[in-house]
Amino acid sequence: MAYYIDLAFNGLVFGCMYALMAVGLTLVYGLLRILHIAHAAVYAFGAYITVIVANATGSIAIGILAAIAACTLLGMAIYRLLYEPLLDYPPYVAMIASIGLLVVMEDGFRIAFGEQGLTFARNPYPTQLHDIAGLTVNTVQIAIIALSTICLVLLALFTTRTRIGIGWRATVSDPRIATSFGVDAIKVRYLNFAIGSALAALGGALIALLNNFVEPTMGFVVSYKALAIIVLGGLGSLQGTLIASLALGLTESYGTIFVGRFLDRDAIAFLFLIAVLLIRPQGLAGARTA
Repeated sequence: MAYYIDLAFNGLVFGCMYALMAVGLTLVYGLLRILHIAHAAVYAFGAYITVIVANATGSIAIGILAAIAACTLLGMAIYRLLYEPLLDYPPYVAMIASIGLLVVMEDGFRIAFGEQGLTFARNPYPTQLHDIAGLTVNTVQIAIIALSTICLVLLALFTTRTRIGIGWRATVSDPRIATSFGVDAIKVRYLNFAIGSALAALGGALIALLNNFVEPTMGFVVSYKALAIIVLGGLGSLQGTLIASLALGLTESYGTIFVGRFLDRDAIAFLFLIAVLLIRPQGLAGARTA
């Protein structure tokens, strides 16, 4: 029984990490109808900044804060320099440009930091073990669940309880009407990319701490999963994205019991996603995917 509980906890950890990554994609698609593939590069950039700054200052907390700040600026720059000039073109044009940016940034990481990746000079957290109701977990796993939960709850409160957040939701629902009521659509777009990129940075930083390692292509597979998650959740649905993220994490974890001898963790995830989309192509939240 303890083994199954441990699998559930690990699935929850990865589900929370996927949620931090996928929420940014959902926000961008909900507002601009663009598949923001380069979001994976923002995630990896956040991991790199965390390691570099933490090693330079001796403080992992400063590294994480620096990563969030840097990725927030990077996300807004991507919107201004890449997507804004392409808004009048069909969505696939922006998607192709986004894929190109992802490839360029990954090669940039490889050139700047080497193919072998980077590690923390000092990272005691993965080896700090805690006993919770008979379940042995480490500090980073607890941090992933706690911080992702806090961030997503704050995001939900922001979008439902603040004037700016309500204006943001109105812009997503109907940009023309929102603009006629005085909502600045340009500021909403920048805010969208800032929040999504900050969450991706946090996800990258936490997974870097968990693995004690970052490398140029670390965002590649996660980006595929995040794209599949937002489709599974119903394109543009935050609630569906969160449900799909947790479902994927748990499926990966428990799937290793039954088909782990034949398929690796990533293959199990995509097999699950294909199966669910064949059964429910409109997504878990019931939104239309087309």
